[in-house]
Amino acid sequence: MIAKVCTISTVIFLMTGCASQAPEIYSLCQRDGIGNYIIKWETAPQMDGQMKLLVSDDPSMYQASPAGYANIRDGVMTYITNDNLSRKYFRLSFDNTYEQTVASRLLLMDSVQNLRDMGGYLSSHRKATRWGKVFRSGAISRMSDRDVLRLDKLKIKTIIDLRSENEVNAFPVSYTTAKVINLPILSDANDIISRIMEGKVRKGDGSLFMQDLYLQYVTLNSQAFAKALNLFLDEDNYPILFNCSMGKDRSGILAALLLAALDIPEETIFRDYVATNDYIDLRQYADLVKGMDTDVQEALTVVLSANETFIDLVFRKIKKEYGSIGQYLSEEMQLTDKQREKLKDILLF
Repeated sequence: MIAKVCTISTVIFLMTGCASQAPEIYSLCQRDGIGNYIIKWETAPQMDGQMKLLVSDDPSMYQASPAGYANIRDGVMTYITNDNLSRKYFRLSFDNTYEQTVASRLLLMDSVQNLRDMGGYLSSHRKATRWGKVFRSGAISRMSDRDVLRLDKLKIKTIIDLRSENEVNAFPVSYTTAKVINLPILSDANDIISRIMEGKVRKGDGSLFMQDLYLQYVTLNSQAFAKALNLFLDEDNYPILFNCSMGKDRSGILAALLLAALDIPEETIFRDYVATNDYIDLRQYADLVKGMDTDVQEALTVVLSANETFIDLVFRKIKKEYGSIGQYLSEEMQLTDKQREKLKDILLF
């Protein structure tokens, strides 16, 4: 499958400087159809002065020489590149006073769906998740040679594979540079897709199936998710990539729990979950259902989509049973307050 290469939007997040009168700065990074980076920003109130752009393949260090300058009031700048193997990060310096790091969230891949960086999400304490530390994706069992090079450049050390034993045996992870840890999470999604294709499942049935599946994630799979979260406490494991078949359901739950542990607002967590719909190419399934009746097509759409209703159901279930997401993390994930603080030290800046 070919990842989308049309205009790809990414994070918009807020940064407030230390001074009491510091402006609020919103920035985002997009890639256009030929791979160039479009960096956009807004300041409130509107600032005068110069925006200096620094570029790097590593978000922890930047070249001393700026890649370019722009008037702050312009609000946009294009970084032109022919390099579609390396991942670029950008540090924006506003009038040499306020700085912000931004990157394109989605990584362009030939044969991996939904590979994205979880950096740039703002916590309730006004700190942002670090870029280049945690990635999520669909299956990485069939990568092109270029995709292997792209993953090499991310310097991934640990891959958390959330797929079942049967999925792993049928399509093993083909990337051998990183340590692969399989923490299988229950999923009958492949079975339901087969039943849909046979015309045995209608749209409403598909929705009920997905709701039951998501509830099972937190009622029957807490131990596996707890083990996964524990891997994020070891700095030697980073950068970390976690994946499942589509990077949607099981990866979506792990992403939500990780972001919740970092005090990322629920609205942002849900937005990260739903963003999967922008990053998965469903054309292979469209060809399969071509000519089939509406029920089949609608049921398949329900199962293959990231519907906010599903993740909201999980959060409401947790709150009803434990009182809060934090209490669930403490009781079921065995994540102590001290461990959560360590996690924040590692992943927030």
